[in-house]
Amino acid sequence: MSPTWRSDEVPDSPQIDLGGRCRAVVRALCLVTVLVLGVVLTSILRLAERPLYGLRRPWTGWVTVWVCRTALLILGLQRKLTGAPMSMKGALVANHSSWIDIFVLNAGAPLFFVSKSEVAAWPGIGWLARLTGTVFVRRARQDADAQRALLESRLRAGHRLLFFPEGTSTDGKRVLGFKTTLFASLFADGLDGAHVQPVSVAYEPPNGYDPRFYAWWGDMAFGPHLMQMLAAKRGGRVHVTWHAPLAVADFADRKKLAAMAEAQVRSAHPQGAIAV
Repeated sequence: MSPTWRSDEVPDSPQIDLGGRCRAVVRALCLVTVLVLGVVLTSILRLAERPLYGLRRPWTGWVTVWVCRTALLILGLQRKLTGAPMSMKGALVANHSSWIDIFVLNAGAPLFFVSKSEVAAWPGIGWLARLTGTVFVRRARQDADAQRALLESRLRAGHRLLFFPEGTSTDGKRVLGFKTTLFASLFADGLDGAHVQPVSVAYEPPNGYDPRFYAWWGDMAFGPHLMQMLAAKRGGRVHVTWHAPLAVADFADRKKLAAMAEAQVRSAHPQGAIAV
């Protein structure tokens, strides 16, 4: 099981007034409507997409992009982008501070997330993750070979995988050291030309809110965190920097590749120099 980053300094939860509750209800209804439409469209398209393309998902990935972009509009979270997602095969790696990272990163281009196996069992969220092609892995050392083979098969199918090498989410004020295990699959035979694209994600809260407003970590409850976002009078911003892709062939091993990717992610993060 992956470690969990913890902090005793949990952000204060402002009291939600009547106006905030009304905003939360309206936004929640809009969000649910968009998610349901996305599920219906994806389910229908997969009926034809699966027999025609197998593991590949040339159509439904764009449904996910639309859902995520619309969800961010509903939440009032503006995206400020530098660079663009790579078009070549390989993986993307990013720092991780919230569940909303999934919406932010999937709003850029069709991606397939690599997630810890526990997420598959989460009510609702696990089912949505499976529907959108998420790859579930166990980080236990005895499962390393099987997980590497699974990732290799998805990469060979042309999927652009995205994983969070920190192995946990944080308060958004730091970038933790990158774990190297998942980088190993990129060195498999037959993956010539594979690249890794580092991505830096930094949140800017709405005016007057805690800098960690969007962060979600440790044992923080999901419901109250989502409620604060839905009720906020104004939205914040997220700065996404898509760095230049790194050619896997240029690195001797996974540790050197992970170290360079980590350095790139830190370079565009406001407090990226802080490591734990």
